[in-house]
Amino acid sequence: MITDTRERFRPYTKPEDFERIIERESVSEMWESCVKEFADIAAIQDNETSHTYSELEDDAAKFRTLLLEKTDDEHKRVAILAQNSYDFVKAFIAVTTLGLTAVIMPAHLDKAAVFGCCMKFGISAVVYQGSLEESVSLAKDKLGHIGFIEITETSDVPSPMVKCEAKTPCVMMFTGGTTGKSKCAMLSNGAVMQGTVNGCYGVHDVFNQRYLLVLPLSHVFGLIRNLMTSLYTGSTLFICKNNKDMFRDTAVFKPTIMVMVPALAEMALTLSKQFGKNMLGDDMKTIIAGAAAVPPYLVQEYDKLGIKLLPGYGLTESANLVSGNPESLKYPDSVGYPFPNQELKIVDGELWLKGKNMMDGYIGEDEADVYEDGWFKTGDLVKIDENGLLYITGRIKEIIVLPSGENVSPAELEQRFNALPFIQDSQVFEDIDDGGKHILALEVVPRKTVTAKMNLENEKEFIISELQKVNETLPAFERVNRIEVRDSDFDRTPSMKIARYKKC
Repeated sequence: MITDTRERFRPYTKPEDFERIIERESVSEMWESCVKEFADIAAIQDNETSHTYSELEDDAAKFRTLLLEKTDDEHKRVAILAQNSYDFVKAFIAVTTLGLTAVIMPAHLDKAAVFGCCMKFGISAVVYQGSLEESVSLAKDKLGHIGFIEITETSDVPSPMVKCEAKTPCVMMFTGGTTGKSKCAMLSNGAVMQGTVNGCYGVHDVFNQRYLLVLPLSHVFGLIRNLMTSLYTGSTLFICKNNKDMFRDTAVFKPTIMVMVPALAEMALTLSKQFGKNMLGDDMKTIIAGAAAVPPYLVQEYDKLGIKLLPGYGLTESANLVSGNPESLKYPDSVGYPFPNQELKIVDGELWLKGKNMMDGYIGEDEADVYEDGWFKTGDLVKIDENGLLYITGRIKEIIVLPSGENVSPAELEQRFNALPFIQDSQVFEDIDDGGKHILALEVVPRKTVTAKMNLENEKEFIISELQKVNETLPAFERVNRIEVRDSDFDRTPSMKIARYKKC
């Protein structure tokens, strides 16, 4: 069993900043402190409009009045259905600082899914964006006991924050899928605050930064590491309304730090190489990358641009952040050191967790398969080296059992193939050959910015030849029997992970 402390991260943050990283019990406690300390600093910027911390609190206070009118003492769950916006942030702060539970619904849910969520999760009120009126229409028609608040509504009367305890429920977020049938994890105020503070560890300059938000706030990575850590550190968050405008917004806002999935970091790097300049701007110093495996190539190439790319690992069930890697150049394959106030142990290769950051459970779901003796079983296969660094080697549910009985982890093999600088992404999967035999197959997406400079006579033949060299170093049962070089990217999930092929 492994435990860790915050002191592990002290060398990687400016001393004066590290001392300012103070744990808070609740969102209310954090937000009250932020409003006092950062009152006149811009908290949220949205195109041409900027809102200071005190202005955000004024708007949240008036919105709290509307919430008090629409909720009751028995049902304290308020759904938020909105796209990334200042109003989303205002509503989230208002809900959580009243001691209510924010149920974050992905903005693309249809009316049947919204109705189903309201029924399943005991929703008291729905805060929704006007452009999503159709999505709440069925719930409005069928559920007369629920209050509905259009997100731009306000009141003339402010209402104060409510003091909350660490154990007070804070936010419910969907895991994995994004339909009404998805599992929904309940995170307490204490868990949310631990995740928020964890976002500060391992970053050299952490306070008073300029963040650009491109991840959806309905995803735990966007909500906790992007929004909450930004607010906690007195930083300014620029909300990119459309990811197609990301580079235009970057040129205007000049962010110093971004939270990204690897696919987005790859795209930004590709464009930087194509145009011969850093598309993220000269002020960009840090990228926090997660939600999928981070290729070492990205770490190394961003370092050439003067940007530290720091991989990490987390789950919705752990309030996003379990570990972070401040030593990414030295150990680019690792997701880093475990954050404080949690316990880790490895059982048959699987990571099990306990800690302040962990969820209180799934709402309305059977939990028999995910807990054992109070430990949450992540489903992730890991290893920890002699330095205490964590490495992800695969997912239990993705393990391929061969006819021989051997187990193969696709993610572990993909890491080997992805180590080639001209491979952007890969997928190992079980396939069936012409003779009906079950085999391992590999598909790859080449990194065009690299291959374009190699003056290859036949790009696909070269790539397959190099992949085959890697293949031959593998144990016989792990070798792939078919290799294909794709002309297009893989299909991806809403969180930009590769959509894996279904097993044969």
